[in-house]
Amino acid sequence: MPFIRYMDITTAAVRSTTRVVRPFHTFEGEGFPVRRPFPQPELPLVDPFLMVDQVGPHVLGPGEAKGAPPHPHRGFETIQYVIEGAMEDIDSEGHKRVMNPGEVQWLTAGSGLVHLARPTPELLAEGGPQHLLQIWVNLPARHKATPPRVQYGSAPGDIPTVATEDGGAELTVITGTTHGVSGPFETHTPVLVVHARLRAGGRAEFTVPARHNAMLYVLSGTAATPDALLPDGHLAILGRDAERFTVEAPGDAAEVLVLAGEPIGEPVARSGPFVMNTAAEIRQAQLDYQHGLMGHIDI
Repeated sequence: MPFIRYMDITTAAVRSTTRVVRPFHTFEGEGFPVRRPFPQPELPLVDPFLMVDQVGPHVLGPGEAKGAPPHPHRGFETIQYVIEGAMEDIDSEGHKRVMNPGEVQWLTAGSGLVHLARPTPELLAEGGPQHLLQIWVNLPARHKATPPRVQYGSAPGDIPTVATEDGGAELTVITGTTHGVSGPFETHTPVLVVHARLRAGGRAEFTVPARHNAMLYVLSGTAATPDALLPDGHLAILGRDAERFTVEAPGDAAEVLVLAGEPIGEPVARSGPFVMNTAAEIRQAQLDYQHGLMGHIDI
């Protein structure tokens, strides 16, 4: 897809920053470290988003790469975005693919499946850079029993990159529509997911319906909204007091994950890899997995 330039609109009011959240550090899968702005006790979700995990950026030595052994999912969607390194994804529906830099897997777990992610043999043997994101998006109750589905996209072939008019930012539009381009993935609820690379002093702006939640997560560097400074790893939750919001790199270059979406507004019951509406549905999901009803992966 061609590289596109877009003229920003700067006349409307902008959203305020209602909260800035520090991430916490934990381990997932076989013990790989993640930086997670949410969920955490004071911020369980930002409807419709359930989780954001950042792995890296770091450089692994030989034998240091780790993955996530077979595990179930039901009731939501996962976005895996590989920025650096390579991972192999396999699921009980028969999908198997090596995810290279710039590639995205959009996994609709729906009624349930088993999934694993593991480093490629080359990354495991030789080491190298690794940087990836895992984002969870909730499904409305009416779609939680939908059959599992996997969609793939790669940049620049499928996933467009758009430049702001002044050249201050490059935006990879994973899903949703902004700056005149749209991401390739079909979603069950309206969401915007953008990887914004801001040059030193660069700025980008976005417009979404005022009823949608919106937030900015700093992947690297320092970013800023008109009323808050956002250090590396911090998450800004924006108010619903306008349609437009902006982000900039006030000093050196920065990278920011832009997330916005229409709230589902339903009860959320969650336990590990299951996200449903009631505790009874969680218990049923656990039983279904134990009885093999979500499939198996032979490795």
